[in-house]
Amino acid sequence: MNPTLVILLVGSLVAASCALIGSFLVLRKLALLGDAISHAVLPGIVLAFLFTGSRAALPMVLGAGALGLLTVLLVELFHRSRRLGEDASIGVVFPALFSLGVILISRYASQIDLDLDCVLYGEIAYAPWDTLTLAGRDLGPKALWVTGAVLLANVTLVASLYKELKLSTFDPELAATLGFSPVLLHYLLMSAVSLTVVGSFESVGAILVVAMLVVPPATAYLLTERLGRMLALAVLLGVSSAVGGYGVARLLDCSIAGAMATVAGGQFVLALLLSPRHGLLARLLVHYRLGGRLAGQLLLLHLRKEGPEVPPALLGRRFGWSGRKLERTLARLRAAGWIEEAAGGLRLTARGAEVLETSGRSPLAHQL
Repeated sequence: MNPTLVILLVGSLVAASCALIGSFLVLRKLALLGDAISHAVLPGIVLAFLFTGSRAALPMVLGAGALGLLTVLLVELFHRSRRLGEDASIGVVFPALFSLGVILISRYASQIDLDLDCVLYGEIAYAPWDTLTLAGRDLGPKALWVTGAVLLANVTLVASLYKELKLSTFDPELAATLGFSPVLLHYLLMSAVSLTVVGSFESVGAILVVAMLVVPPATAYLLTERLGRMLALAVLLGVSSAVGGYGVARLLDCSIAGAMATVAGGQFVLALLLSPRHGLLARLLVHYRLGGRLAGQLLLLHLRKEGPEVPPALLGRRFGWSGRKLERTLARLRAAGWIEEAAGGLRLTARGAEVLETSGRSPLAHQL
């Protein structure tokens, strides 16, 4: 199989599987759990090697998976003690387990090629040449089988428990009232997170897995307020960042995983700036318009109080506004037909007075 196609397929499969599960992590404010699992599995890898004496993939994955689940259980245990928040629980558990793994390596496996580079951080560029052999038959790149199985498991979980996961994510109390178990659903989801991280980082590297778990879902969260659309957008953004990142890596001759994560980060920045509802530019526009409406309301209230005719210069001194802001606000009110010129200055029109009456007195009026 073409190496480029293998890399693109593996990256896309990892991005899609991470995006599905990562969306629920982002919504549950557990985005850092994937990073915690990717580090906390190290003692499981070391213990698997010590028990089997082999660096074969299966015992390594089983050991890592067991420690991933243990990480989830410990985080949940500390959080449920009500003495630590979720973020603090994660911050306590994964450094402790990671440090334990480092100690085990230095004490029992210091003479063996068992370090972070070879057991924890994979490299997607090598995926086409790490093949799976069964009964003497070459079945193709192992990463495709592993990441494909992970994606299939995640799709099955989300599709079969979509309503339950949605309800327990947004309203766990209602889920419990309706007979669902939020705790069971939480552990199922966390097991899927552990499976996704452990099943993917050997092929593509922990950094890319963590990036795909968080960044595409966070980007999708800025673009929509519906869960179904968020899941679809997160998958689409993850796959596009994998494909685009590979193109960037080829162009710049740099790390493929790093380029994919960078493209995902670029997508997030664009969404943060340009999202129609939650983007920074949209927020600035809303604040600008709101400021204009409040300024206009202040002027109308002041004209009603000080009327019948108020010189424009007095308005500028009264509010401390610049001449430009004053003229801009007056122009809007004139265009709306709420004020008009008079011999002594400005005054409310009948329409402007009606607007004030129908909208009710603003709390700001008491400050005038």
